[in-house]
Amino acid sequence: MGKRLLILTAGMGAGHDAVAGELARRLASADVETSVIDVLELVPLRLGDGLRRAYEAMVRSAPWTYAGIYRAFFASGRPARSSPLTAVIAARLERRIRELPPDAVVSTFHLAAQAAGHLRNTGRLTVPSLVLVTDFAVHRMWLHAGNDRYLCPDERAARAVTRRTGRPATGHAPVVRPEFRRPRGGGDRLRRLAGAGQDERIVLVSAGAWGVGAVVDTARGLAASGRYLPVVLCGRNARLRERIRDAPALGWRDDMAELMAGAYAMIDNAAGLTCREAFACGLPVISYRPIPGHGREGAEAMARDGLSFFARSPAELVDALDRLGGRALRDTRARRVAALFDAVPAERVIRSALG
Repeated sequence: MGKRLLILTAGMGAGHDAVAGELARRLASADVETSVIDVLELVPLRLGDGLRRAYEAMVRSAPWTYAGIYRAFFASGRPARSSPLTAVIAARLERRIRELPPDAVVSTFHLAAQAAGHLRNTGRLTVPSLVLVTDFAVHRMWLHAGNDRYLCPDERAARAVTRRTGRPATGHAPVVRPEFRRPRGGGDRLRRLAGAGQDERIVLVSAGAWGVGAVVDTARGLAASGRYLPVVLCGRNARLRERIRDAPALGWRDDMAELMAGAYAMIDNAAGLTCREAFACGLPVISYRPIPGHGREGAEAMARDGLSFFARSPAELVDALDRLGGRALRDTRARRVAALFDAVPAERVIRSALG
């Protein structure tokens, strides 16, 4: 009989769900039965959907509000306290676990990690609870000492997690779909979509699944430089796509690996899964005007580790793009990024926990 794994995620943007889905795909080939639960759907009275909409509205229209919340509740050095919301999710999660008992639980969202850790700490979850951290910067809401093991973006983060929780932690290779490691084509599709000439340098400007951030100004500044052709990735935000006047704009795409293969660089503002996908494709990343909280902290962490640039002004942005024209610098960045993918695969650690 195969093992059974429960994966906990949350539909905040698209990154957490994408990681959960790719984990499920990888483990299915190893005779592991997987099920995926969105923990926001465990909140009664559809309040989880309200939380999702409130967060999206803050990031889109009032980012300073989220910045304050992040400083107060996420960035503190104190251990996270169990909240009433965590308790409600944990109680409903416990009922789900009783209905279909798993052999291990993996959380890919911080609220899920809190709920699973709470159940494990109180003895109501009797199987290993692992946390796969999807942020480059590990804030305190990921951390609950009840969880058995942490899978972190790199070994530096893993050491910090062990210091703060006392639990084992290791770095793991980014969890991205296989097509990003083997992108097809040489960029012809991207050039056709952008209406670009063969000599134009196309720069993807990512706004995430929700299409947030100051990407309109970013595209306008790049277009004005005359040296780069920005293509804005608007996600599912149709209004943003209509607002883009100075550059080609694309909605939600299922062929991102092929588009990335044809780009010169990518400008990102969230430090999430899209950055890992770009790294897998060998596409250089520049963080610019990141969303507050985990976006800014993640951008700083990537730049500190030499994985990307963090441009803090329009002039720095164009300068970073210019510098990427040098083969030596691109090769140096590529080697550092390649080291990420040399780390242990997350599914290998999870299979070990399944026994």
